[in-house]
Amino acid sequence: MTILKKTGYFLGLPIILVSAWIIYTSLTTNFFIPEPAPLVNRFVKIWFQERFVSDVLPSLGRLLAGLGLSIVFGVVIGVVIGSVQWLRWLLEPLFEFIRAVPSTILIPVLLLLIGINDAMKITLIVLSCVWPILLNTVAGVTSIDEVLLNTSKMMGLKKLDRMRYLVLPAASPQIMAGIRQSLAVALILMVVSEMFASTDGIGHWTINFQNRVAIPEMWSGILLLGLIGVVLSVIFQWFQKRILAWYEGLKENEND
Repeated sequence: MTILKKTGYFLGLPIILVSAWIIYTSLTTNFFIPEPAPLVNRFVKIWFQERFVSDVLPSLGRLLAGLGLSIVFGVVIGVVIGSVQWLRWLLEPLFEFIRAVPSTILIPVLLLLIGINDAMKITLIVLSCVWPILLNTVAGVTSIDEVLLNTSKMMGLKKLDRMRYLVLPAASPQIMAGIRQSLAVALILMVVSEMFASTDGIGHWTINFQNRVAIPEMWSGILLLGLIGVVLSVIFQWFQKRILAWYEGLKENEND
């Protein structure tokens, strides 16, 4: 697929949505849906001239800290569990139980245990994001061909070297899939925790101005969250292409 064609697909839907937005606001008067141009001007002024340090940076810090810890815990624990069969059988009921519990229900518990601070928000992100990474890592480790494992043992490759040169590279496509799932979850949990238990951040900003019926300010928070999601997704795809340059499945998707 050519770069021009990719760009057309990427920008096609946003252009259609913005066009529909402009037509709607020019034909109707709805207090809760402002016109695009004044809203964009307000958006730039708020976030890039006034609130970047006081609200955007704290939110990004919580998001990246929670996601980073989730990757470390998810990969390390997933490799251990994926390598030990009896451990997988022992923990499988626990996994099924935790997967059925909505992450937001943990907010009252964490507020009582940790209090209203950054540690609570980061802990909430970790408790929610670690599972997709962990489960995908376990699936990646257990899907490695037995012939490859036995061959590496016969060739005298030590356990740590097998992890480094065989297990982790072979499981990396599924690990990256788990990280991609957790990226969206981390963004959602960051916003939700700031809405309920924070005095700063994008989530607090958005819910605060929704309560005060300050519509342009409320929409500016929503636009910023969408922009952050797009930027993080682009960075992740760039990183994924370099980590998985050898992976045929990724090349096939690019060529579709």
